[in-house]
Amino acid sequence: MWQKAMTLSTSTYSATRKFPREEIFGLTNQLRPASVSIPSNIAEGNRGITKGEFIQFLGIARGSTLEVQTQLELASRLGYGDNEELESVQAISLEVLKLLNASISTLQATIHKRTKLC
Repeated sequence: MWQKAMTLSTSTYSATRKFPREEIFGLTNQLRPASVSIPSNIAEGNRGITKGEFIQFLGIARGSTLEVQTQLELASRLGYGDNEELESVQAISLEVLKLLNASISTLQATIHKRTKLC
């Protein structure tokens, strides 16, 4: 999951290089930090803390992924960058979102299962 999130981040940086120069403080400045926060939150949450805290970090990463998806769609509608590249980055973001959702669901199920046993 972390590797795929890193791919999303590097692909986002690559795609935003082709945005208009005047967007350096607009969408470019929104997309890049949002994409970096995804693998960062996965890494921080995976450092051996409780499952509940890990779920929180994965939730933040999921929110950032949705933010990236929204901003990529806006860039596409505005005609920024290369449309094929934006579609490719969007596809990677969907994979990351699916991985995050599955991980969150699995962790929540194990917590719920453990609470029932007690």
